[in-house]
Amino acid sequence: MSEKVRFPSVVGPELAGAIDLPEGEIRGWGIFVHGFTLGKGSPAASRVSKQLAREGIGMLRFDNLGIGDSDGDWGDGSFTVKVQDTIRAAAMMAERGTPADLLVGHSWGGAAVLAAAAEATGVRAVATIGAPVDPSHVERQYDAVVDRVLSDGSHEWFVGGRTLVLKRAFVEDVRRAHLRDRIGELDLPLLVLHSPTDNTVDIDNAGEIFREARHPRSFVSLEGADHFLTARGQAQRAARIISAWADQYIHGAGARRKDVR
Repeated sequence: MSEKVRFPSVVGPELAGAIDLPEGEIRGWGIFVHGFTLGKGSPAASRVSKQLAREGIGMLRFDNLGIGDSDGDWGDGSFTVKVQDTIRAAAMMAERGTPADLLVGHSWGGAAVLAAAAEATGVRAVATIGAPVDPSHVERQYDAVVDRVLSDGSHEWFVGGRTLVLKRAFVEDVRRAHLRDRIGELDLPLLVLHSPTDNTVDIDNAGEIFREARHPRSFVSLEGADHFLTARGQAQRAARIISAWADQYIHGAGARRKDVR
């Protein structure tokens, strides 16, 4: 069972989210941050969050600016906006009496949770799935239009069956983002999950994130998984790994949360 929520982005428009409510004893709460142009309904976001909810961890997943059911223009977002909206999401969860113990980020969302964790209310642990160590890794996806964007200020970009408008400010923000310092300063338990056969974000990124991070840190290889966790059972497997790992950091936290069902 899920509950629909909406909250304002740092740039104004409302973002749409769904909270997958925990089944059985409430162990804790978390937030799932989706990949670059994906959304809360993507296989990784939906399946991981629902499996965690089945294991007693309620999960908020939300569409970023201009994606899915959220308002606004995707081109007005950026890596900085994604990070700040993740912090906003944590504040919203705390305000409703279900503060997020856990941040989970997939792909570019993994980079975002690493950058947001230190400022996110109530967060006790962080997990990344297929995350790049450098946010500018996404430029490979729009490299065919980036020169036009920088010269003209904006340009249409066709991706995932839809047309988005990529803007100069977006590209420049991504290029300015420095994640390694944030990883090195992260004073929270970190779980890094990555597939050795990930053809979108090479597993070397996971190695670099792991080396930059402090202890306690853990790494799990998602053997047989693709980057988007679309193969049968792979998202659920990742969720079960996260659930078991997070137990020592969130166990018992749910007893202090109100039952929102």
